[in-house]
Amino acid sequence: MGSDIGANIRQAREACGWSQARLAREVCRAAGVVGDPVGRQEVSRWETGKRTPREWLPFIAAALGVPVEALKAPQTAPETPLPTLADFLPAEDVLEPLSGRTGRRIGMGEVVDLQQRVHSLRLADDVLAGGDLIRPALRDLRRAVKVYRENTYSSEVGRQLLSQIGELAQIAGWIASDAGQHEEAERIYRLGISAARQAEDHTLAGNLAGSLAYQMSNTGREDEGVTLAQAALNDAGLDAPPKARALYLDRVAWAHTKAGGVANGQAAMRALGEAGEALSADSEGTESPAYLYWVDAGELKVMESRVYTELHRPLRAVPLLRSVLSGYDATHTREMALYLSWLAVALADANEPEEAASVAERVITLGSDTPSERVAERVRVILSRLQEFAEVPEVAAILAEHPAA
Repeated sequence: MGSDIGANIRQAREACGWSQARLAREVCRAAGVVGDPVGRQEVSRWETGKRTPREWLPFIAAALGVPVEALKAPQTAPETPLPTLADFLPAEDVLEPLSGRTGRRIGMGEVVDLQQRVHSLRLADDVLAGGDLIRPALRDLRRAVKVYRENTYSSEVGRQLLSQIGELAQIAGWIASDAGQHEEAERIYRLGISAARQAEDHTLAGNLAGSLAYQMSNTGREDEGVTLAQAALNDAGLDAPPKARALYLDRVAWAHTKAGGVANGQAAMRALGEAGEALSADSEGTESPAYLYWVDAGELKVMESRVYTELHRPLRAVPLLRSVLSGYDATHTREMALYLSWLAVALADANEPEEAASVAERVITLGSDTPSERVAERVRVILSRLQEFAEVPEVAAILAEHPAA
């Protein structure tokens, strides 16, 4: 019975488009209680069947606008439910405001300051690697969480703070992942997903989930990557901005690619096609979050070429990569090194070892001044791939100078 009630609560909540935190607030309001005796974690326990909300059930029904009996009805849906981001929230809510908050009353000025720090960090990430940025990124994130938990503010300021914490978590998680700190990155991403969902910012939650799915796909957790990437797409829905949907679909394509197999390869190609269609709906009059400034046709080409490389289809990958790299900003050293790394592998697959060696040398040179674990890993992939051509003089010279790890 408890699991049925939990599933019904979750179904009714999602039909309202509410986060778990929003439902908690509405239940307290329906019960006429002061303070927050019910929080997001309690709602999560109800929905997962870990706890049955006996005394709260009438107020839950009132908040959701459904009869109590509807919440008690047995679940009969035979289909496997689609994955949702609620399944990836952290077990403990580190964003829970302190019960005895002693901080000052803050307003939108604090939100604007945080927004500016997030923007500066994003711009810095365009030209600097994770090893250079990890300390300031973590410092800013800890400070933002501290401000949210210890101070008082209006509900709107609180929501805006949560959104900015989510944005900061996305870039901080990305930086931590680039620095090779994958466990730390995952904790940060999950924190960000929680913040974005509590702020009811579904587009941001999808962006965070997609970033975590991307990391999972690249670190041996391919099945989890597919599930989470699909959950990000499902939760965002068709109303997400075109750029956001294109990005989510790109993550789905990559997750399927890394999972391997014919069926996943076909799913990846479908997702790439849908990503292109989604981006084509973008226009000057379409509003997109500022943090999606980098999502454009060129980025979709990069992902398409990487998918083709991973699927060992170099005749498609090489022209796409050359096209993108011909006009790429050389000041973005890390991205240039990463994109060139895919070209090197694609050239090796095309049986062009001399040219592959030349490109590999450029990647290694760029990577030597870039404290990025992503670049270091790609260098290891290239050197491993070139082993097949060890007798080719150009390749032999590189392998002698840079033995594969």
